[in-house]
Amino acid sequence: MKLLDKYILKTFLVTFFFVVLILLSVITVIDLTDKMDKFAKAHLGAGEIIGYYLDYIPWIGSLLTPITIFIAAVYVCSRMAGHTEVIAMLSSGMSFRRMLVPYFIGATLIAAISFVLNGWVIPNSNKSRLAFEMEYLKSKYYFEKQNIHIQVASDTYLYMKSYNNNNETGYHFTLEKFDHNRLIEKLTASKIVWDSTKLKWKLHDWSLKKVDGIFETPKRPETVPALEVSKVAVPQEFVERGDEMDTALVIHPKEFESDYRKYDGLTLNELDHQIRTLRARGSTGIEVYEVEKYTRYTSPFTIYILVFMGVIVSARKSRGGTGPQIALGFLLSFIFILFFTLFRTFAENGSMPPQISVWIPNIVFGIISIGMYKYVPR
Repeated sequence: MKLLDKYILKTFLVTFFFVVLILLSVITVIDLTDKMDKFAKAHLGAGEIIGYYLDYIPWIGSLLTPITIFIAAVYVCSRMAGHTEVIAMLSSGMSFRRMLVPYFIGATLIAAISFVLNGWVIPNSNKSRLAFEMEYLKSKYYFEKQNIHIQVASDTYLYMKSYNNNNETGYHFTLEKFDHNRLIEKLTASKIVWDSTKLKWKLHDWSLKKVDGIFETPKRPETVPALEVSKVAVPQEFVERGDEMDTALVIHPKEFESDYRKYDGLTLNELDHQIRTLRARGSTGIEVYEVEKYTRYTSPFTIYILVFMGVIVSARKSRGGTGPQIALGFLLSFIFILFFTLFRTFAENGSMPPQISVWIPNIVFGIISIGMYKYVPR
């Protein structure tokens, strides 16, 4: 790496982290001011508040990364252009592509760190952040859904008329198991209660009905040897009843808790597991988790595209100084956020496949960057 590359890379990274630090400081102060009343009502100590913001700051920083790296690229390159350093580099025989190398090296470092943090580190810290917000900042959650149907396996279906998440009790419980569309087992109970010590459900006033098909083949008459005699299924029912019974079900009380930004607290592996579970149960709302998963995978590409566009936007020297170029950078950042939010909403509502919607902002801005690249100074 040449001395010039080291200079650009160092300036670029320092500017990026400085911008992130400034924005995080402003956002944290505003957020603290807004939530101070709630902290006081909850009688929280300084240690608890600091612990919350130690989880909050990395999360906000991860959201700001694509935009801040774009602003950093615009700022660094526009200053170099304003000091005629870009012209000097191009006049010395360096191509514009070669000038992009240190910026892309910086983008690679930030993209790699961001991917690891967003994929595994920050989701784990978000678990405690979300728990804190649900405990002290959000209103108490009540599970209000009625007539709950859950496909717990490919051939097993669960039903509850209602569920109370405060005492972890479900009412009018039914669990049905089928074999080739034929009911073979039905478990019912007036209510089920979670036993936190045994980590099992306790069924009250339960009954278990099993349906077996006993197959008999009548003997073929000797006088009619060619006669075809088919098997006859004679179903038999066996019913058991009791007052109480402990049982292990595939559902857990956590599934009836608030799903407020639950995807923020899931690592990439946990997101895959959650999507598979919801899909196997035929549940709705899978799109939210799919959008989050694919967004994390596309974020490194977003960083590359925004750095590329930022350098292109600011490489030409402006008579008005760096101000207009930085303003243009903020405008393009706003448009990118608008595109990202718009298509994310479409995907979460089921209007577009998540795999496509998360790529559209990158594709659009990638095409714009390629078009702008034709007009940069050579």
